[in-house]
Amino acid sequence: MPSTTPAPPSAGLHEPADGVEPNHEPEPAALDDTLVGERPTGLFHSRRWLFGEMLVGALISLTAAFVLSVDAVHLAANPDQALACDINTIVSCGAVAQSWQASVFGFPNSFLGLVAEPVVITVAVAGLAGVRFPRWFMIAAQTVYLFGFVFAYWLFYEAVVNIHALCPWCLTVQLATTLVFFSMLHLNIVEDNLRWPRRVQAFAMSLVRSGGLGILLTAWLLLTVAVVLLKYGTALFA
Repeated sequence: MPSTTPAPPSAGLHEPADGVEPNHEPEPAALDDTLVGERPTGLFHSRRWLFGEMLVGALISLTAAFVLSVDAVHLAANPDQALACDINTIVSCGAVAQSWQASVFGFPNSFLGLVAEPVVITVAVAGLAGVRFPRWFMIAAQTVYLFGFVFAYWLFYEAVVNIHALCPWCLTVQLATTLVFFSMLHLNIVEDNLRWPRRVQAFAMSLVRSGGLGILLTAWLLLTVAVVLLKYGTALFA
């Protein structure tokens, strides 16, 4: 009667051949995680802090947009009316408000803020309450706010170069828009929402982790102030 004892498994199926090192290479996903690194910790990288920054910035921007909208209505009724922020020939809300750049889409630009900022406030409050937004939503929010950021600085360029006047409330909107944009970008980098290539995400994460993003924000704002001072100097206070 033939033996029914099973043959031992072939060593070649489970063990590497003599002289061949086993493959210990990490999976691609592990490589990605190693490249990007761990999420930075601490208060300034937390959702509470970043959504809080967005909330404060959006509230400031909404307030400024409301004041600008009221001024726009008053100027529409009486173009010769002097506004509270008409301080001199350089610092003049009226001069800016009566330029074509103040109504690019056929209505006062400030009306856009009255629509957009409540959305940002809602998102910030929901984020503070613990709501987790899907990636597509955060990508859309960052994209829309990128357009707002670019638009704000285009208006700043026009005010400095072509209108030759500055509006304090417009500058307030510009500052608040900058803060919200960078806070949202910080959040999206930390939570890896933007679907960037892994090396780009790794660079962005290292920038956040080292404090480089905050330095970039500070440098950007200082450059804006320098542009104003170099352009107008003491005429701002005349």
